[in-house]
Amino acid sequence: MNRVTDERLYLGCYTRESGGTGEGIVAVTRDPATGRLSPGPVVARTPSPSFLTWHPTLPVLYAANELAEGEVSGWAVDGAGPLQPRGRAGTGGTEPCHVAVTADGGHLLAANYASGSISVHPLDPETGAVGARSDLVVHDGHGPDRDRQAGPHLHMISIDPAGGPLVAVDLGTDGLYPYRVVDDRLVPAGDPLRVTAGAGPRHIARHPDGHRAYLVDELDAMVTSFEIGAEGWRERNRLEASTRPGEKFPSEIACRADGRYLYLATRGVDTLSVFALDGAAPRLVTEVDCGGRWPRHLALAGDHLYVANQLGNSVSAFAVDPRTGVPTMVADPVAVASPTCVLAPRETVISGSAEKVAA
Repeated sequence: MNRVTDERLYLGCYTRESGGTGEGIVAVTRDPATGRLSPGPVVARTPSPSFLTWHPTLPVLYAANELAEGEVSGWAVDGAGPLQPRGRAGTGGTEPCHVAVTADGGHLLAANYASGSISVHPLDPETGAVGARSDLVVHDGHGPDRDRQAGPHLHMISIDPAGGPLVAVDLGTDGLYPYRVVDDRLVPAGDPLRVTAGAGPRHIARHPDGHRAYLVDELDAMVTSFEIGAEGWRERNRLEASTRPGEKFPSEIACRADGRYLYLATRGVDTLSVFALDGAAPRLVTEVDCGGRWPRHLALAGDHLYVANQLGNSVSAFAVDPRTGVPTMVADPVAVASPTCVLAPRETVISGSAEKVAA
């Protein structure tokens, strides 16, 4: 197994199929000391890879190809060259906007936003290659927002790294749905948890302690805190995602690896909110400009934070003060066409030895 550099970020970008100007998956070089980014090439030409994720143990990344006839694709990382295809399969749904791999690395799941369904794809245990869809679960229901919640809209699949039930986030029905994968099929692991009507739940960040989680709501621009216990998830408190005036459409939420701070991007006002997690409820520390327009996604890498500014055609880089949690932009944003997702580096164990996998 070749060692893969730890200085590359992979960016998913909307292509013309989704009204974007990108060309697929782009790799940019990251200076791990300063956090600065340098422009890089298109390393996989694939239609509208709007979300990317890693295999937990193999140097393989996966994309949600957000198309009218949804697809998922796998890509092996081998050095600094182009990515190598590792399978492609239809999701059986429309416009998949999120993908996740189960903690054991056995299955890829896709959230089909427009059709309100979840597809399951077995992964080859040796190569990580994507297999044909083995199951499709279609949600039912709606929410009070007639424009955005006329039907189910799956937006994320949150994996428990400890192997507990995964949670599917449905913006259209205001629900969190627990599941397990059993014999290549998706099986309910409890009753759905209904959140505030009209909230429009979008994404979840799990705290590294395994006992807390934070949900960002796209439609009412709120953050909901949960306590995770033996009996499931229990809502603790809610607070505003952003204090800036104007229309607000929160997107991504992420927790620092040390569990001290929570970061949230909000489109419309185009900001990053920072919350301290040292009390019973998240506490707003600061809110800063994201460095671009329409921050679709953010990712943390060590003491740095990166933001994909979808409509600004750029990626911003910030240094994060580990003591205060406050992000400071380290350089001018790097130009990238229609970026929608930032896949950051992470360490993993491959073939019994510690390796770095680039993101």
